[in-house]
Amino acid sequence: MFSVNTSLIRFWEKEFEVLKPKKNKKGNRLFTPADVENIRLIFSLVKERGFTLDGAKKIIESKQGKLERELEIKTTLTHLRGFLVELKSQL
Repeated sequence: MFSVNTSLIRFWEKEFEVLKPKKNKKGNRLFTPADVENIRLIFSLVKERGFTLDGAKKIIESKQGKLERELEIKTTLTHLRGFLVELKSQL
């Protein structure tokens, strides 16, 4: 989904308190939709915007709601752009 190694997701799980996936009897991680959104937020801050892990932690702690809204807007705009590009190619 994010095109990163699973080891990176496990590392982020240890580094960020907001990631708390449940584990089944085998030890497999079961991510909730909230966990996926938190991973998306961390991915956006660290990989796309270039924040350090400490910087991303501070931002997540202080501006959780605002960042989620910005990420939601970005996702919506990306989908809208894709739709418009497809519509243009059909014209």
